[in-house]
Amino acid sequence: MLVVGGSHPRAAATRTRVTELGGAAAVNLSSSVTDVVVLPGGEEDRRMPRIRSLGLPLHDEAWLYGPSSAQAAGPGTAPAPPGPLTLPRGGVTDLPVTQHTSTWTVTATWAHQTACEVDIVAFALDGDEQVSRDEDFVFYGATETPGGAVSLSADGPTEQSITVDTEGLGPSVRKVVVAAAIDGTETFGAVGAIEITAAPGSSEAPLAQATLDAATTERTMLLAELYRRGPSWRLRAMGQGYDHGLADLASAYGVTIDD
Repeated sequence: MLVVGGSHPRAAATRTRVTELGGAAAVNLSSSVTDVVVLPGGEEDRRMPRIRSLGLPLHDEAWLYGPSSAQAAGPGTAPAPPGPLTLPRGGVTDLPVTQHTSTWTVTATWAHQTACEVDIVAFALDGDEQVSRDEDFVFYGATETPGGAVSLSADGPTEQSITVDTEGLGPSVRKVVVAAAIDGTETFGAVGAIEITAAPGSSEAPLAQATLDAATTERTMLLAELYRRGPSWRLRAMGQGYDHGLADLASAYGVTIDD
């Protein structure tokens, strides 16, 4: 479900309500969007002509709080195909162990920005939540760790992905943290929501998704972490933001930053 218009706090509250009802809140007009909630000012959104041409159902805010929002499908209605698990902020899910893949891709998506750029980064951390070497910091200037167990790919100005081969990680790596940083002086309050998905391999359907939009003045944000739990791995949706920039975040994880 896509939310257009409204102030940042109001749009964030609306997306939270969508999640409470068991839906998934999208941040872009993708093929997965089935409904659109239009808040005040939403009619001026540049996506509205496309939304109307697609014939997507339009709803006001009250629709999410009315009796119909909780009604189950009627008799004879075909069940909806299973979708990815929607995680709240802080939510955790196990990553299933299969014989086909040990690789997981975390993709972050946000609305198109003109005032700033958003960069996705990753840190491969030990048990003390520190990098063992500077090369365990993956970013736009160094897009993979030695050996390629953690790598970054950019799919345009509104989407970037971190791919993690859990079998390729050294035994000292206990966690991989995926984060976002803003290049410039803007904040995540201006950027708005960031949607993350986690999928096995590089092109499979997502297992889990989360929409993170609680930020206001923050310039860096922890989006997700993949961490060891016994012999297996788990995923946590985070949404923890900081007012400082990427250099300070990297330093906190033990990366040597040149002045």
